Amino acid sequence: MYSSDDRPRDASSARYDDPWYDALASGWGEADVTDAPDAAPRTAADVYLEVQRSAAFQEVRSRYRRFVVPAVAVFLAWYVAYVVAATTAPGLMARPVVGAVNVAMLAGLGQFLTTFLLTWAYARHARLRRDRAALELRWDTQELTRVAKGGAS
Repeated sequence: MYSSDDRPRDASSARYDDPWYDALASGWGEADVTDAPDAAPRTAADVYLEVQRSAAFQEVRSRYRRFVVPAVAVFLAWYVAYVVAATTAPGLMARPVVGAVNVAMLAGLGQFLTTFLLTWAYARHARLRRDRAALELRWDTQELTRVAKGGAS
């Protein structure tokens, strides 16, 4: 790999190829090193890891999992039951319910209905139990990354 001035570079000093890296304006995108503390400056990656390990983020993820895992399990079980019944019990599925409507038609329409109900329930759950906390995390994360990149406090 070669640097921007065509000097060979070893693999340990490799960085992302950024065409604007060497062309930064004076002071633009660079932290002020005169006021830098003795500790290494925080990077955006450090900020994201800190947020990911925070109790607030874990709570948002926990609320997400508590809804999604059971919902997916129930929906997949319902779908597999429909497919298995259609292939192993054609007599049951062909049984008329009302006029030309049979059990298979009602079960198929039930699949569509449960898809819409699950979508509505997910959106409602997200709005009531996760969106506000996730938005607060987002704002906090953006503020921390802005400060880590050298922006004004």
